[in-house]
Amino acid sequence: MTSDKSQDKARILAEALPYMQLYADRTIVIKYGGHAMGDEGLAESFARDVVMLRQSGVRPIIVHGGGPQIGAMLDRLNIKSEFAAGLRITDQQTVEIVEMVLAGSINKQIVAAINKVGGRAVGISGKDAGLMTARKVTRTIVDPDSNIEKIVDLGFVGEPDNINREVLDILTGSDLIPVIAPLATSVEGDTYNVNADTFAGAIAGKLGADRLLLLTDVPGVLDRSGKFLKTLSVAECQQMIFDGTIHGGMIPKVETCIQTLEQGVKGVVILDGKVPHAVLLELFTEHGSGTMIYQ
Repeated sequence: MTSDKSQDKARILAEALPYMQLYADRTIVIKYGGHAMGDEGLAESFARDVVMLRQSGVRPIIVHGGGPQIGAMLDRLNIKSEFAAGLRITDQQTVEIVEMVLAGSINKQIVAAINKVGGRAVGISGKDAGLMTARKVTRTIVDPDSNIEKIVDLGFVGEPDNINREVLDILTGSDLIPVIAPLATSVEGDTYNVNADTFAGAIAGKLGADRLLLLTDVPGVLDRSGKFLKTLSVAECQQMIFDGTIHGGMIPKVETCIQTLEQGVKGVVILDGKVPHAVLLELFTEHGSGTMIYQ
């Protein structure tokens, strides 16, 4: 006799089928970051989600962050690190550590986790095969003492300038899962650290991805009372930034979402990476799990 538990599993699979068919042969870019990366159980859950996506016909591309891990390594080496406008000021010594952590230990841990559960992941960075070139970033901030604006040199911090999609087309066309560290090369040959959200958004835009998923440490976008918002238009996002409802670290995420939509990506979702199987819940269920931002 079939158990109730088995019937529940069969029902869930049957309900997921239309969504699997919807996303078959579609490109989904996933920015993987936050505390989910540091939790062994959540990391395995994420790896299984990615493998299931690929086996369902979806073409997932992973872009990962690593801010906490970079900070921990800099502390171990007694290297002081400062931030301006939410970005790490990165000198020559720091960018070498950033590359070691992002393209080295973190990237290979994610690749190993995906391969362990049956995937075929390949770890690269934006420097490989000329995937991404970047231009130098500067930020204007207001000095709190003088209330005068000043331009801050962030060092080896860049933003996407040009993307060579050929390398990604080759990988995804070979049933491989790209796992990308957000590093890029300038036209002069310098290494630049690129914000992972920005990097993922640029990749999604270049490929015309069906979805960009930004995994974070919060459920999604909240209103003034702290209520979770299921969907938001670009106009609503802009108003919420203007009136201060969207603030702090959520501003650059939402701005990345808007820029990505302007490049032709169909939908961008901010979701909680601490929820097990958040990616599958978002793509393969009726109600999803994060805040969908749309044009």
